[in-house]
Amino acid sequence: METVRGTKKNLLHRLIQARAADSHVGIALVLLLLVIVQTLVLGFDYGSFGQWFTAWFRNWVNILRNNAGVGIVALGMTFVIITGGIDLAVGSTLVATGAVIMTLIDTGATGILGQMGIAGAPAYATAVVIALVMGYVLGTGIGLLITKGRIAPFIATLGAMKIFRSVTQHFMQGYNPRVPRGFLQISNLQMGGLMFMPILYWVIIALVLHYVSRRTTFGRQVIAVGSNERAAQLSGVNVGRVKTRVYSLMGILVAIASIVQVARIGSMDYANAGSGMEMDAIAAAVVGGTSMAGGRGTILGTFMGMLIIAVMNNLLNLFGVPPFLREAFKGLIVVLAVLLQRKQMT
Repeated sequence: METVRGTKKNLLHRLIQARAADSHVGIALVLLLLVIVQTLVLGFDYGSFGQWFTAWFRNWVNILRNNAGVGIVALGMTFVIITGGIDLAVGSTLVATGAVIMTLIDTGATGILGQMGIAGAPAYATAVVIALVMGYVLGTGIGLLITKGRIAPFIATLGAMKIFRSVTQHFMQGYNPRVPRGFLQISNLQMGGLMFMPILYWVIIALVLHYVSRRTTFGRQVIAVGSNERAAQLSGVNVGRVKTRVYSLMGILVAIASIVQVARIGSMDYANAGSGMEMDAIAAAVVGGTSMAGGRGTILGTFMGMLIIAVMNNLLNLFGVPPFLREAFKGLIVVLAVLLQRKQMT
């Protein structure tokens, strides 16, 4: 009897893996098609293959660098959606943590760490740690509202979105902190004449979270909670704790994205920064195969989904599509991706 159960369990595991592999193949083919189209649009009017490849490679570096922050947030959004939740507060959390970072490292007379006699690398390290802790606290607070307060994720994160941004705007109005050049090296350090650092952070985080989702108890619990919350609870999974940890992870990843963005740009528009980030993150996860119904999704799929969104944005820019219509294309892709998921599940 135990042998039969073990055989069924192994067969189910293999079927799940095969389904995920098939999904990844389809996503990879779409990405490959977009890359080919982009390459053709860029053209081949160069003096040599070396010049063409250099231009092509630099274009890719710029695309990846500009989308690394959203890509990092999308990885966290994958975990959130797998549990059957949603996080609309990521953009506002990014603004709030970014404001704290700049207030801490401000080189002006009002810089908090500067007034304490802390400058240079110690100040940058302190600001980064505080930003990560703040992201964790904000994310955990949202998670507790959902689990302990029993508020729907949509409502809880919608409220947090409004609170975080409005409070940040209130306290930062008329205040323009100066970010020191040393801090900018976090994102702008050059390697071979190119600024790879944001891409490197994105890839490393993706690899770590891929391992977490596939090889750890927490990763399996996230899938179990999203697949059948009641069954997961009966099997001994602390559903509330898993969900809270997912939102805590989301807060930390948003804080990392905020650090990368502040270091990349050297400033932050508190009214507009992060606006629409939740849409891009959700779109990347859904295009990458994450089910909005919960219980299904992979980090690899989301990574490729973010690449698809990034290449599509670049193509729309190359084709001269007006900015407002580009958002319509994103919405259309999300709708088509969800419809495709429903067709696959029936």
